[in-house]
Amino acid sequence: MRRLKFSNNDEMPAFGLGTWKSAEGDVYNAVKTAIKNGYRHIDCAAAYGNENEVGKALKEVIEEGVVKREDLWVTSKLWCNMHAKEDVIIALNKTLSDLQLEYLDLYLIHWPVAQKKEIPFVSKGEDFISLEELPNELTWQGMEKAVELGLTKHIGVSNFGPKALQDLIASAKIKPEMNQVESHPYFQQEDMLSFCKEHGIHVTAYSPLGSSDRPDKFKTENEPRLLQDPVIFEIAASKNVTPGQVLISWALHRGTAVIPKSVNPGRIAQNFEAQTVELSESDMNNIASLNKNHRYLSGEHWLYEGSSYTLESIWR
Repeated sequence: MRRLKFSNNDEMPAFGLGTWKSAEGDVYNAVKTAIKNGYRHIDCAAAYGNENEVGKALKEVIEEGVVKREDLWVTSKLWCNMHAKEDVIIALNKTLSDLQLEYLDLYLIHWPVAQKKEIPFVSKGEDFISLEELPNELTWQGMEKAVELGLTKHIGVSNFGPKALQDLIASAKIKPEMNQVESHPYFQQEDMLSFCKEHGIHVTAYSPLGSSDRPDKFKTENEPRLLQDPVIFEIAASKNVTPGQVLISWALHRGTAVIPKSVNPGRIAQNFEAQTVELSESDMNNIASLNKNHRYLSGEHWLYEGSSYTLESIWR
């Protein structure tokens, strides 16, 4: 199993289970199945609305002796309505309670977007708080406090662009250690990978298979189907593996972590086996030619009249 090493020598399994979109009743079984199949990295978030089920599964596999807590890497994320410095610890303690854990391995700011505390999910421009009023740098101070209190071992961000990351680095006592971003052959993010490598920041790729099961509000008409790409199909056929396994292997070959989501037991096992798929330099070059700069999660769900947020400000 490939691992990413942090500055204190902690190592994160580069392959993990994503839990976004895993429905109530499904995610519990998915997490237990994954861990019994050898997964040691589980990616969660408060906004997914299923951390209590994930926690039930984690508690049971630990109590059953399937795995020890110290052998697991558990990531979660701070939601946008808890960006006030004093609210970060409150949010993290709720996540720890739901997950039935004493600490996280990694805690991320989910989006560089702030919204009012009483609004769990925005529906109009007035629901937001501008970054001038509540900058990410203040939220980061709360994240650093979480490390000081031993509630999480590492901290980072998700969906941050290079400029937003640079601003955090400039004022941080603890440098961001991870950026979790959309990444796949149609959106390869080479500039982001280069920036993060230069600054010693690891990258986790989400939606590595194209996230075809995401809610309709996040979809556009006639969007490209990554799992049906002829180049991916050809490589998969030549190795007698699935297109999904090629995509997971590609992410690992690039040195990123990758967190494909599934609640299907067979697919969970299949995704795990993708770690053994070897891609040649020719394979990697052929996949590199597929880049379309196409985001499946465009960020347009954040755009409301009266809000100060634009796609440029979100992805900066």
